[in-house]
Amino acid sequence: MDIKGKKITIIGGKRSGQAVARLIIAQEGIVFLSDQQGMTAYTKDFITWAQSHDVTFDMEGHDKSMIQKSDVVVLSPGVPVNAVVVDWARQADIPVLGEIEFSYQFCRAPVIAVTGSNGKTTVSTLTYQVLKSSGYNVQLCGNIGAPFADYVGQSSKLDYVVLELSSFQLESLLNADSKYFYPAGYKGLSFKGFCPHIAVFLNFSQNHLDRHKDLAEYFDAKRKIFRNQTKEQFAVLNAQDGSSGRLSGCLSSTIRYFNHSSSKKESDMKNPNFRTVRVVADIVGINHERCLDVFRRFKGVEHRMEFVRERNGVKYINDSKATTVASGRWALNNIHAPIIMICGGKDKNLDFTVIKVDIARQVKKIYVIGEAKDKIRRAYKDILNVVSCSSLEEAVSLASQTAREGDYVLFCPMCASFDMFDNFEHRGKVYKKIVTQLK
Repeated sequence: MDIKGKKITIIGGKRSGQAVARLIIAQEGIVFLSDQQGMTAYTKDFITWAQSHDVTFDMEGHDKSMIQKSDVVVLSPGVPVNAVVVDWARQADIPVLGEIEFSYQFCRAPVIAVTGSNGKTTVSTLTYQVLKSSGYNVQLCGNIGAPFADYVGQSSKLDYVVLELSSFQLESLLNADSKYFYPAGYKGLSFKGFCPHIAVFLNFSQNHLDRHKDLAEYFDAKRKIFRNQTKEQFAVLNAQDGSSGRLSGCLSSTIRYFNHSSSKKESDMKNPNFRTVRVVADIVGINHERCLDVFRRFKGVEHRMEFVRERNGVKYINDSKATTVASGRWALNNIHAPIIMICGGKDKNLDFTVIKVDIARQVKKIYVIGEAKDKIRRAYKDILNVVSCSSLEEAVSLASQTAREGDYVLFCPMCASFDMFDNFEHRGKVYKKIVTQLK
């Protein structure tokens, strides 16, 4: 797509928005950046770069008149599709694309896209490692932390792009019958719909209900990953997840299942993440032995059930990436010892009581932090002692005093991080620092 001389407005100026700005400049487009925080959203280094490339900023928040002069509006993942600024663009009949779909216009490599409520990062990372070890030139990006927009410029040299996708990145995908799609187009611009060669839907459980109005809306956002696929592309579904039944009957793509009880190829793999990657590898044409070799060497991803240290016979685990109740259950079911649990953060409007049985079976005591601490305390106070703490430092200190030899101290927030930290990575690093400094 040729955007030379076209005015592209980017809504949201954080990491993804800045990556889109670099992509637009590389394609000789004109950038207007708008963030509700104004200039405080940007680092000095980015401002210096932007000024040297004639990027225009919305200095004090969103400017309706400037946005409505755009040829295209691009949303960062943090901006919901029902935001007022999106309405302004639609009132002026301006196409609104998310960062993923906009970046996809310039992608020249087949995409393997991974979504689901839990396990996305692990499966995306393993898929990348299996492809890499098999000699493919591959890039891992998306929700995992590296914006898609930063890599599409070099995609002609890639064999595959592995793309982790959240519902925030998927909800903005255009409808399949959009008038902005090729060949009709808009003001000389013809868009292609996002269409991964392989789309993986791992599982579905309650999440992000602080963003989506209900589970139905959340599910609709997730299933958009398949929207533009045909029989030539592949959908990889979980045979043991209820979402598969809701999806299989309405997909145009070729369906492959993992977690299939009758599959001989999966009989030696208990980990569902390994089973998923094995199916993807089979589609690509990578042999089973190569996958097993990668799985044996895989040490996990940072902040996901990450061992930090053992102190006085107590093991400390960093599971900062666990931002859902379902991921909390997974963590509990994968520790076979008594647990002192630290959880809490920014509430995503989730129901913590659904894992009450798991908590009662294995957890000795819970220390809670952040905005959700009172809600979590109410959920579990009738089955065990729940202690409210003012900081993560206090929670770790008290947990270390409570834990006995053979116990695990599990930091598993089951919440977002933005009430106290920049992101889950920041939160996990702070936890690890506190634990390593325990005397």
